Amino acid sequence: MKKELKRQIKEDELVSGIGRAWGWLNQHQDQVRVATIAAAVVLAGFLGLSWFRSSRVQESETAFTEALATFHAQVTAGQPPGTPPPAGPSFATAKEKYTKAVEQFDGVVARWGSLPAGPRAKYYAALSRLELGQVEPAREALAQLASSNDRPLAAQARLGLAAAQARSGQSDKAVETLRQLADDSQAVVPRDYVLMTLGSTLEDARRGDEAGAAYERVAQEFPESVFAAEARRRADYLKNADS
Repeated sequence: MKKELKRQIKEDELVSGIGRAWGWLNQHQDQVRVATIAAAVVLAGFLGLSWFRSSRVQESETAFTEALATFHAQVTAGQPPGTPPPAGPSFATAKEKYTKAVEQFDGVVARWGSLPAGPRAKYYAALSRLELGQVEPAREALAQLASSNDRPLAAQARLGLAAAQARSGQSDKAVETLRQLADDSQAVVPRDYVLMTLGSTLEDARRGDEAGAAYERVAQEFPESVFAAEARRRADYLKNADS
């Protein structure tokens, strides 16, 4: 009997609550209508903004992919007669290829610089300018990217920055940039490759002992590296050249 009474009380409370709510809605129809419309407008705006951003991201990634295909395209100049045409995009000269790549990457930066594709396009535009001999603008762009919060991009930019510094005659700065990168255990670039680049840069600067030490680090710290055999060969050569 008590259980039945409790159940009846709960049902009465539910019915009473629904009745009060329905009565309030009837008395405040205009307020409810305005609130419903406002919520619908906010939802539509949110969905529209999400769609717009998603569409822009897709457009930017498509444009970046097209520019990257240009950057990696083959150059046909100097190929032996009768060489089959490349399957993908190709250019007659490296200058033509990298000029086109700069144009495309700059377009991505101009239209979608704030999206994820923007900084990546800026990085590849700098590398393309470096290949065209436009060292100073490439160096400036890479120096900016080297301080990016995007750690993979920042590490790649530091590697490119070292190349730009070396090409501009700033070999000491290039060596320092590479040494910092090689000693950075958090850097997301292959450290064996960085050390090989450091060794090559030191060789070009006629600092044979230091170059040999860099190559020896590759052989000792990364014995399974694809660069290990070449590193040992270069280290032995430099050692014999000094003796």
